[in-house]
Amino acid sequence: MVSRRVLYDECTARLSSAGKESADFDTLCIFQDMLRDKNPLFQPLADVPDELAGRIRGLTAERAKGYPLQYLLGKWEFYGLDFYVGEGVLIPRPDTETLVDQVIDICRENKLTAPVIIDLCSGSGCIAVALEKHLPSAEVHAVEISEKALGYLRKNKELNSSGIYIHEGDVLRNSTAEALPQADIIVSNPPYLTAQDMKELEKEVTCEPALALFGGNDGLGFYRAITAVWRKHIKTGGFIAFEFGMGQHGDVENILLNGGFDNVAFRKDGAGIIRTAAAQKTAIMTQRHIDRSAVK
Repeated sequence: MVSRRVLYDECTARLSSAGKESADFDTLCIFQDMLRDKNPLFQPLADVPDELAGRIRGLTAERAKGYPLQYLLGKWEFYGLDFYVGEGVLIPRPDTETLVDQVIDICRENKLTAPVIIDLCSGSGCIAVALEKHLPSAEVHAVEISEKALGYLRKNKELNSSGIYIHEGDVLRNSTAEALPQADIIVSNPPYLTAQDMKELEKEVTCEPALALFGGNDGLGFYRAITAVWRKHIKTGGFIAFEFGMGQHGDVENILLNGGFDNVAFRKDGAGIIRTAAAQKTAIMTQRHIDRSAVK
């Protein structure tokens, strides 16, 4: 047998030699998961059984090859909640918490005490479940087309004892929108990578489903389609909120304004990058107002 400290140093060294800048963090996560101990190094001299040590070394080897840590662990935290993840579903990222923050603020600022919220391209369900947990009177619907992602979505609803409504459907079709109730808020983190982005993906991102990444040649296909399809299914005065990639905010803003939305408000993520936008449905499509002061 090997001690926790010796095995920990061995795994960290292996990841470091593979070029993983997060080697120490990755090793800690693997140890916490495999040893079921949040503080695995509080007992550095404790022995790790040979079989368990072998499994830890195996996970470390896979991580060193570029396989996502989140998929190795099978579960990841988002907005203080746990979500099952694996091949076939997009990994929840901290950037997306910005979108949840913005929608919650919209509800508070506009006194939407029991809003109908529809999450498009829901994936793991992290946005829908987080919103439902923090807006307990809201009616939250999650729409997803991928069978694999739907499996995780259903498991995550159960894991978090959530009351969200799950729908299998193509968010780009009018028939999908017509089957759901009128919304106070449409929220979406759709695929937004360009054709060039897809060619330049880091190895571990290639493990994630292309269906959840590729947004057309310019990365904006879903924004155009969702804005056009779902506008009439948003109540007058209601909102649409998007996450997007770095540098896409100007294009998304134009799509929203040209699509009959007003009062575009941006929100920055933790790295200071403009990451999300929310806009309001107006009764008159020619009315436009860009609220650049609302970038937070």
